[in-house]
Amino acid sequence: MAHILLVEDDLTYSRIVMNFLKKNSFDVSTTTKVKEAQNMLNSGKYDLIIADFRLPDGTGMELLQWAKANFPHLQVILITHYSDIRIAIKAMKLGAFEYITKPINPDELLATVKESLAQKAEVKNSIPREKSAETASPNQGASYVIGASQEAEKLEKHIQLVAPTDLSVLVLGETGTGKELISKRIHEFSKRKDGPFVAIDCGALPKELAGSELFGHVKGAFTGAHDNKTGHFESANGGTIFLDEIGNLSYDVQIQLLRAIQERKIRKIGGNKEIEINVRIIAATNEMLSSNSGEGGFREDLYHRLNEFTLNAIPLRQRKADLEFFVGEFLQSSNARLNKSISGLSQEVWDIFYGYDWPGNLRELRNIIKRAVLLSSGNKIEKDALPLELYDNSILQESKPNPAFIGQNTAPTAANNLPVGTDYKSQWQEQEKELIQKVLLDTRFNKSKTARILNMDRKTLYSKIEKYGLE
Repeated sequence: MAHILLVEDDLTYSRIVMNFLKKNSFDVSTTTKVKEAQNMLNSGKYDLIIADFRLPDGTGMELLQWAKANFPHLQVILITHYSDIRIAIKAMKLGAFEYITKPINPDELLATVKESLAQKAEVKNSIPREKSAETASPNQGASYVIGASQEAEKLEKHIQLVAPTDLSVLVLGETGTGKELISKRIHEFSKRKDGPFVAIDCGALPKELAGSELFGHVKGAFTGAHDNKTGHFESANGGTIFLDEIGNLSYDVQIQLLRAIQERKIRKIGGNKEIEINVRIIAATNEMLSSNSGEGGFREDLYHRLNEFTLNAIPLRQRKADLEFFVGEFLQSSNARLNKSISGLSQEVWDIFYGYDWPGNLRELRNIIKRAVLLSSGNKIEKDALPLELYDNSILQESKPNPAFIGQNTAPTAANNLPVGTDYKSQWQEQEKELIQKVLLDTRFNKSKTARILNMDRKTLYSKIEKYGLE
């Protein structure tokens, strides 16, 4: 039985999630704070963390980074809201398996939990430890989509222009715009295409170990260095190394990187032997490194070394003409992943997609499509399979959205790929009914107070009371 640690400070919310997961044969422990979660992880064996982003003593992001540094094979699912969409997508780049937005749909939660645990088992059994950083990329399995917009055609022209050269390339763009896919495409059309492509997220490297991860170390170089380690630069010899979020590297590591670029040699941490390397460097960032270099945050000489050619990844809101291409690609991959056969979107959904701003760019679109494919029972994705936040502006403008499962019109549709005979919707409704009944008794059927406790408007509460016969 898989053991899950649920980190959620809303006790009502936590109880519903815990009961639902336990009814589906998972062992669940709960806590409310980051520090308590760390202590529990140190003292027990867990397979998965499900953590709210906003916690009393920190954030789910902080817990994610700590967990990945100390327990690399531990899976993490982040619970958040659409107001935190950029943060959630950043969390995936730091190693989170997935993010789920509130209010949670039970089918989506269960499918995500099962998928994360299945991937954990696969990674643990089949992937060598030193390769796990490359394989765990959130873009794994994704394909590059050229598109037909003028912006996309210009980007593709520049990719084809720079790919055959050996120039260092700096890819600029917002989170989720596909910077790694652009870098892979450069590699695929380069003279190094038969060599390795090694992708590293510099933001996910622990600061004290970044030098060792990139350049390697010798046995005994520091406490915990029990064996010699081959760094990512040496692993990428003859190919391309992609350094994402390069602005996160410390000043000391920047110096080592500059030397590697200038001399085409590296030296392992604690070693005295120089190793020649033949590596093309592609770096990416969503920051303005040029301004940071003038403020002492990023070395100006390193910036110019990396920026021999610049490409700009295009935000999805600026290439709506390519939306159809991306939707088709993500539909195909989601159908294959979830064993579904959704053929397309309804016209109403297309209208919503074209009107939405897509702050999380391609990564957000891919997750929305995957979720909608899971929840759709017909042959097309309909509006009710989308998160309310995509088309309800009043929800998007809330600074602290309703964190409860209940009180939202998010009843799940049947998912064709879920086990036959398991009625998750009924399980969910039983727990909802039980919770409403308990709060009504505690408040002596004061419906205004009950609605406030449950973060629910009174109209919705009256509807639920009638539905469950709680009068």
